[in-house]
Amino acid sequence: MTAVQTSVARAAANQMEAAAGITSAPQFPKASSYSSSSSAYSGGSHSVQSLQFNPLKFKHSRTLAIRASVSAADDSVVTLLDYGAGNVRSLRNAIRFLGFNIKDVQTPEDILNAKRLIFPGVGAFAPAMDVLNKTGMGEALCSYIEQDRPFLGICLGLQLLFESSEENGPVKGLGLIPGVVGRFDSSNGIRVPHIGWNAIHITRESQILDDIGSRHVYFVHSYRAMPSDDNTEWVSSTCNYGDNFIASIRRGNVHAVQFHPEKSGDVGLSVLRRFLNPKSEMTKKPAQGKASKLAKRVIACLDVRTNDKGDLVVTKGDQYDVREHTKENEVRNLGKPVDLAGQYYKDGADEVSFLNITGFRDFPLGDLPMLQVLRHASENVFVPLTVGGGIRDFTDANGRYYSSLEVAAEYFRSGADKISIGSDAVYAAEEYLKTKVKSGKSSLEQISRVYGNQAVVVSIDPRRVYLKDPKDVEFKSTRVTNPGNWTSKDDNKRDNVALTLFFQVQMGSNIGNAVNGGREGRPIGAYELAKAVEELGAGEILLNCIDCDGQGKGFDIDLIKLISDAVSIPVIASSGAGAVEHFSEVFSKTNASAALAAGIFHRKEVPIQSVKEHLLQEGIEVRM
Repeated sequence: MTAVQTSVARAAANQMEAAAGITSAPQFPKASSYSSSSSAYSGGSHSVQSLQFNPLKFKHSRTLAIRASVSAADDSVVTLLDYGAGNVRSLRNAIRFLGFNIKDVQTPEDILNAKRLIFPGVGAFAPAMDVLNKTGMGEALCSYIEQDRPFLGICLGLQLLFESSEENGPVKGLGLIPGVVGRFDSSNGIRVPHIGWNAIHITRESQILDDIGSRHVYFVHSYRAMPSDDNTEWVSSTCNYGDNFIASIRRGNVHAVQFHPEKSGDVGLSVLRRFLNPKSEMTKKPAQGKASKLAKRVIACLDVRTNDKGDLVVTKGDQYDVREHTKENEVRNLGKPVDLAGQYYKDGADEVSFLNITGFRDFPLGDLPMLQVLRHASENVFVPLTVGGGIRDFTDANGRYYSSLEVAAEYFRSGADKISIGSDAVYAAEEYLKTKVKSGKSSLEQISRVYGNQAVVVSIDPRRVYLKDPKDVEFKSTRVTNPGNWTSKDDNKRDNVALTLFFQVQMGSNIGNAVNGGREGRPIGAYELAKAVEELGAGEILLNCIDCDGQGKGFDIDLIKLISDAVSIPVIASSGAGAVEHFSEVFSKTNASAALAAGIFHRKEVPIQSVKEHLLQEGIEVRM
């Protein structure tokens, strides 16, 4: 990690600890003795104490201007302000993919000497501003931009240019653009965070957007800046999500985008190419699209584990049983994870999800093969990558304590855009429902507070329990619309009288909401779990169904409708896809934002493009 990355890691951790009331918090590896001056901050519904940020005084510095004049950057070099929060590896890979080299910012002078500068802001507004203030990077950045030098801000790198943010605040920004960054209003029915592929409306000429051609780009954020009369001269495009918010800005050589070009496929690469080499002409322009709104996502999932020979393979379960029913009883092998991820990217997958289904057994930071999978996949896969499995606090055999925050940080640094938490989220939700108190110590709360809830997915694995009387259980139940044709492996068989069910999380080897990779469960309903993890900071729910897993008879519509109607965060439907019609059914009958499949893609039974073409024919917007 660079000195700047170390500073932000320590700043984020210190502020997170203060907000949660943690007095003896874990230390990041090789962390410096940096200590935040802010008294406390917290996300979500927590109370916010006052932040002691020193506002920057934007006076033109003669010293800074003189230093800037001696810059002699190579034409092939891009200066990157990576302050260490979240996944910047994908942007690095995209820049290298386009034929450019990278120079990391170490000092404010590196900013001033840059020929072109990219600022990929990831994470929360407050710790980022704190680092910019404390390192002197903020003043250098303002001087650079005020001189109209080539600049590209991405996501938080756009938001920090504004006067202030309501995130964990108010918190003062760099103040270059009039306006306040505020949270999306979920009261009008939209889901927050805004996650997925959306259309943008170009309002003025912006060179870097010239090749988008009415196609979708990828957004993932909970806060946005709004256009106004005061900042209209900056706004180059807007996006509609509840309201029209600022999707990009441009003034002279200064650009910034709210979306992630490095995660927007070929269209996003064209944006980066236009910035890095404005005079270049594309040999192959992206086809014109028909993007008009937020698209439904089709996600390819890769269940990854080691087989009996020690090789890391993609497998697929039948109600979570991943072994072939043969004499050898070997692990089902459907291919190599990096190769399959690359193929699904080419096939049009909107996201790729890696689930390390044996990650709970081993110490994750020693799980080098899985980290290598992420690193190699992110070199050529320019759509979002999610990884799950074993993300929690650990103490190793030598007594060394590692926080879930460190584990998540390693996954982010290796190329993950989102991390998926399973078992640990179940335990945290149980404790929260029992005490009605947010401890701030769970992996879910810690990671979402530092990296933003948009970076945290909670995986829920329930199965059906049929009832003769809803009063038989204390959990939320629902009327049966589809009794189901799934084979059940437990003794809880459906009879002809049962018309009501609930989705149970209970202890047992093959029943309940699975924790520890499906090998045991907990007594909590899926509805109650979903509501609790949303309160604790989850930004998205991956909703599986053990009964449907591997059956190919369709998603569990009853389950998905129950949960997607109950929460205001996006829900990913999973388990049971066997035909293209199953995707249109889940999108037309529920409020799912995305649908995930594995086996039908691995076995080439249903191509991703066939799914998307069918959805378009059914009038459901998708990215093509």
